[in-house]
Amino acid sequence: MKTRYTLLAATLMAAPLTAQAQQTNPPPVTGLYISLGAGINILQNEHLANASGTATNAALESRIGPAVVAAVGYGLGNGLRLELEGDYRNNRFSEARDFGFPAAAGGNEIKYGPMVNAIYDLTGLIPFPYAAPYAGVGVGYQWARFSTVHAYSAAGFPRIDSDDTRGSFAYQAIIGAVIPFQILPTLATTIEYRFLGLTQRDYDFTATAAPGVAATGKLKMGNDFNHAVLIGVRYNFGAPPPPPPVVPVPAAAPAPAPSRSYLVFFDWDKATLTDRARTIVKEAADNSTRVQYTRIEVNGYTDTSGSPRYNQDLSVRRARAVEAELVRDGVPQNAISIQGFGDTHLLVPTGPNVREPQNRRVEIIIR
Repeated sequence: MKTRYTLLAATLMAAPLTAQAQQTNPPPVTGLYISLGAGINILQNEHLANASGTATNAALESRIGPAVVAAVGYGLGNGLRLELEGDYRNNRFSEARDFGFPAAAGGNEIKYGPMVNAIYDLTGLIPFPYAAPYAGVGVGYQWARFSTVHAYSAAGFPRIDSDDTRGSFAYQAIIGAVIPFQILPTLATTIEYRFLGLTQRDYDFTATAAPGVAATGKLKMGNDFNHAVLIGVRYNFGAPPPPPPVVPVPAAAPAPAPSRSYLVFFDWDKATLTDRARTIVKEAADNSTRVQYTRIEVNGYTDTSGSPRYNQDLSVRRARAVEAELVRDGVPQNAISIQGFGDTHLLVPTGPNVREPQNRRVEIIIR
C-alpha cells in the first residue's frame, strides 16, 4: 500500500513540471549550487530489538509524513558533484504490533541532521529526453527524536511512554532527475527518491502496568529505514558554458563557366599550328560542347612586319588553319565563321615593321 502511495505521489508531483523541460540534456553542473526539496517520507515499521540487538516481531507502525532537504554543493564539471545536506523528516506512529497486548500508538519520530553526498550526473551515460538523471550516495549523522511516543492497550494500561532524542550513524542512496527551465538555464526542477537508513538507538522509556505502578528502562529500536519522494528546485551560480559557435558551412563555389574566348599564337610568318596551339584549340572545341552557342568566330591577326596586303592574306590563312583543327576536334564546320584582320587590331600597339609575338594570333570566340 505504501509503495503504491509513493509511486502515485511521485507521478502527481512530476506531471505538471515536465512541460517546462527542454528537450536536450543539460550539461553537467559546474561550480557552486544550492537546492531545496520537499515531499513525503515513508517510515518502515520500526522493530524493537532485544538485548543482543536482534530485531523482534514487536514494531511501531507509522503514517506517511513530510520530508524537507536542503543542500549546498559544488559541481566539478566532469559529472561529479559533492554536497553538504541538511534534512528533516517527521512521521506519526499509529499502531503498536506484537507488544504482548492489543495496543494503539501515538507520538512522532522526528529526524534531522547533516549528510555529505557524492552525486554523479548520468547525462553522458544515459540518453534521457527532457531531463538529466543522476545517482549518488551519502553518509552522515542523524538525530532521531521520540516526541511523546506512547503505546497503550484499549483499557489504558499497560502503557509505554518515551520522550527522548538519540543520534546515530546514517547512510543514504539517491536517485533523481533534473529538468532545466528554458528561460533561466541556471534554475532547474529536481525529482528525487531517497533511501535513508539509521543504525540502532536506545531510548529511555517508562512502562506503566497500572496507575501508580511504573518502571523505567531502555527501549532498543532496530535499524530505521526511510523512503522519501521529493520535488524541488536547484540554482546553479555558475552559468552553463555557452554552446559552441555555429560555424556556417561555406557554400560550394560554383564551377567556373567554360571560357568563351581563346588565343592561339603563331611563329613569325607562319600559319601552321604548334603543339601548344593545338592544345588550346582542343580546349576550345571541348568547351564548346558545354555551353549553348550560336556560332564560333575565328579571327586571324598578324604583327606589323610585312606589307598590309601580305599580312591580310596571312591572317586569313591562320584563321583557316584553326578552323580546320576545330573541325578535326569535333566542331561542326557550319558553326564556324572565319575572318582575317591583317595587321589591324593589334593586341600590343607597335610601330610599323615590328615583330611582336602577341600580335601574331588567332582569337576563337564562342558566342
